Amino acid sequence: METTRQNKIARLLQKELGDLFLQQTKAMHGTLISVTVVRISPDMSVARVYLSVFPSEKAEDIIKAINANARTVRYELGKRVRYQLRIIPELKFFRDDSLDYADKIDELLKGG
Repeated sequence: METTRQNKIARLLQKELGDLFLQQTKAMHGTLISVTVVRISPDMSVARVYLSVFPSEKAEDIIKAINANARTVRYELGKRVRYQLRIIPELKFFRDDSLDYADKIDELLKGG
């Protein structure tokens, strides 16, 4: 059960990271990264960020690259939320494949 504070911080991080990735992917034509869910630990020190990547074939490489540059992403995030948060949580990025899963179920239901 997440507290109200955890939910507020998670929403703030989701919005700001979404904006950050939108700016970064403008240079990469044909690639879209969206932040689907942010889960923050009870002590507010770690944020698990779930990303949806389009096209999904590039997802693993992009998630690896983002995790390799997590410190830079955290720094950029820190500049954006420095007046709302005292401590910026450590960021861990994961692939959110729920859309791929839904597509697969849809194909199975159609008989394909």
